[in-house]
Amino acid sequence: MATRDRHSLYTWVAQDEHAPIRLAGGEGAWFRDTDGRRYLDFASVAVSANAGHNHPTILAAIRRQLDELCVAGPAMWTRVRERVGEALARVTPPGLDRFLFTLGGGDAVEHAVKIARMVTGRQGVVCRTNSYHGATLGALSFSDDPRGDPFVPGLPGVIRVKDPWCFHCPWSTTPDVCDRPCVDHVEEVIERAGPATIAAVLMETIPGTQAGYIPPPDYYRRIRALCDRHGILLILDEVLTGFGRTGRWFGIEHFDARPDLMALGKGITSGHAPLGAVAVSGAVAAYFDSNVLWTGTTHSAHPISLAAALGNIQAMEEEGLVERSRRLGERMASRLALMKERTGVVADARCLGLYGSLELAAPLDPVRVRQDALARGVNILARGRCIYAAPPLVIAEEDLDRGLDWIEEVLLGSSTHSPASTTHRNPR
Repeated sequence: MATRDRHSLYTWVAQDEHAPIRLAGGEGAWFRDTDGRRYLDFASVAVSANAGHNHPTILAAIRRQLDELCVAGPAMWTRVRERVGEALARVTPPGLDRFLFTLGGGDAVEHAVKIARMVTGRQGVVCRTNSYHGATLGALSFSDDPRGDPFVPGLPGVIRVKDPWCFHCPWSTTPDVCDRPCVDHVEEVIERAGPATIAAVLMETIPGTQAGYIPPPDYYRRIRALCDRHGILLILDEVLTGFGRTGRWFGIEHFDARPDLMALGKGITSGHAPLGAVAVSGAVAAYFDSNVLWTGTTHSAHPISLAAALGNIQAMEEEGLVERSRRLGERMASRLALMKERTGVVADARCLGLYGSLELAAPLDPVRVRQDALARGVNILARGRCIYAAPPLVIAEEDLDRGLDWIEEVLLGSSTHSPASTTHRNPR
């Protein structure tokens, strides 16, 4: 049996096969274990520590809140709740300035769907394949990921559409002359189901651990127009891509479109406390001026988590971390493109801000890749045929180069490839 806390259950693993990192502390883009060994965190923990580990501004905000107020009910006004709302309204896309605070990203997605169903009076939810929206039963039902397989069929009313994934285009179009059959397909599916039955279209702006592909530049503008034609609400899952990860505050800013609801999590506190939120447009929020908002949890809008969010936004603004992500992302994109040219094993290289993915031509063994990385002092995320690069936005340039050097070393070797590793569904 692997060494671990014998009273804990660890998620997404068989317990006897899991040897967890014995985490002791961290600063910036590095963390250390109980033996004092340091690791470069090229995965930002779970693509969540955007401002790095133990950021002093976030810690100071949490300490101040502990001295002021650390317990509150979900229906209570608190000073920190109001301040976080003001801070979020300053950075979210225009018009998305009302917020339902949740426990994390997965339940933010679930709350967003519940809101859409209440506002429209409809039940259908259109979701994409190759998607992951979180670990609750509802979020897994909206996802198309092996992690949801034990709970099939899940919630009713979910309708799947194909991905706008140009590298694996199911319509085999040429990108420079493409007339976007991916959008026409969504409308065809909605027409078959009956537009009057569809409450929402739910999509990850940029898919996270489902290969990290980047949709065409006009895709969301066309989806927005489609939703408007049929009175359908557009929900974007920005849990992973929010708070500077893509070189903008939110991934949708790259696409010149605006959702009706946006699910937030992970980077909202840079992982320093559990928190999620649903950003809601004024038109959607107005429905609940005279109708009951039938949703919520005991620890929604918890003061300590809100304080972490407030400190996180302050740190990101004061240190220019969104712009830093854009600038370092250009550096990382160039390196990933070079790896595709030089290694001969990369099928596609993708990068937006400090979120990059390398899709390999053959499957890899993600467990072995992560173990090899940790042995070298680097923490990475690998899944299916993809190796991901998602360091904290505070990472030093020399550390960014160091992590990318390691990835290239792996690609130039052969130990990462394992034809038997085919459980991941991507690529389609």
